[in-house]
Amino acid sequence: MREDPAQRSRTMRAVKSRDTAPEMAVRRMAHAMGYRFRLHRRDLPGTPDLVFPAKRVALFVNGCFWHGHNCRRGRRKPKANAAYWRRKIERNRERDRRNAAALRRNEWRVGVVWECQVRNTAALRRRLGRLAGADGVWQLRRER
Repeated sequence: MREDPAQRSRTMRAVKSRDTAPEMAVRRMAHAMGYRFRLHRRDLPGTPDLVFPAKRVALFVNGCFWHGHNCRRGRRKPKANAAYWRRKIERNRERDRRNAAALRRNEWRVGVVWECQVRNTAALRRRLGRLAGADGVWQLRRER
């Protein structure tokens, strides 16, 4: 059954862009690991979810569907209005690339944690631990 436009609009308005469950999980874990950060710095391109100013690291926590991750959830294709969603997700991906490039031009390091990576807490802990390497130097792998 298809939603009417008013119902779809209410549904889309309810989709959060900050303080999502994956973002909160990453924040809790990073804080527990001793990392201190700022949230949603609007003065930086893309308004990164977590910003570690002293290390000049910007971390995005991306939803797999919304940002077109190459996982099961990210590859899922909506049946209704498929062309719209394909264009929307591609625009999101392009915006992510532009924002990451702008941050790098300003000598920021950029990291991405995907929604699917948050579910495995042990792997997330290892991933966040790798961000700050043994010598405390942030080492972010380039994400696709």
